[in-house]
Amino acid sequence: MTGTSSQITYSNELARKGIHLASMLIPIIYLQVEHWTGIGILVSMTAVSILIDSLMHFHEPTRRVMLDAVGSLMRTHELRRDRFHRTGASWVLIAATSSFLVFPSIIGVTAFTVLIVSDTFAALIGRRYGARPFIDKSVVGTITFIITAMIVVVVYGLIFSLPWTFYAVGLVSSIASGVAEAASTRLHLDDNISTPFSFAITMWVLGAILVATGLPNFIHALP
Repeated sequence: MTGTSSQITYSNELARKGIHLASMLIPIIYLQVEHWTGIGILVSMTAVSILIDSLMHFHEPTRRVMLDAVGSLMRTHELRRDRFHRTGASWVLIAATSSFLVFPSIIGVTAFTVLIVSDTFAALIGRRYGARPFIDKSVVGTITFIITAMIVVVVYGLIFSLPWTFYAVGLVSSIASGVAEAASTRLHLDDNISTPFSFAITMWVLGAILVATGLPNFIHALP
């Protein structure tokens, strides 16, 4: 859910978010391979994506090819020539790499999935129905974000048979992430970073506090 949704048509927003949803392949594949193998793949993909961004900014032939291919899906700030901006694709890969590298696996995977799923539905529903503002976004968009984030938490909790503490902390993390996403514009943070990191930090801190009090531990549920 970005603050610049009006810069492209709704049909192009649908296409952009469709590509965004395809990023769900990242946690699916990551969970099937050894941790450092997954990190290595992500680092390589991120480097290639940033290289393409750089060529698009500094190399006119590459820029023309990219604009012909996906120019209609790009936001205004991604097209600026006065400053170098990474595209949403690069930010998503940076978010995946950093989330899986910094946080325990269950937290990183859940946080990144929230980014992909909740951001998509919040942006589409918020843009279509979000008349009442909330911080930099809309009330309906933020509510959609929190609800879908909790659905992600429940799905992972069921898949991996996690304790009730995961669901409780997941609820608080979903709310914190929804608020952070809504405030990302005024905080001058890309929501592809603010969303997973606000979720993951909240989940990690609260999870550690609960473990310290003797409640069920979910933090190291995945290798």
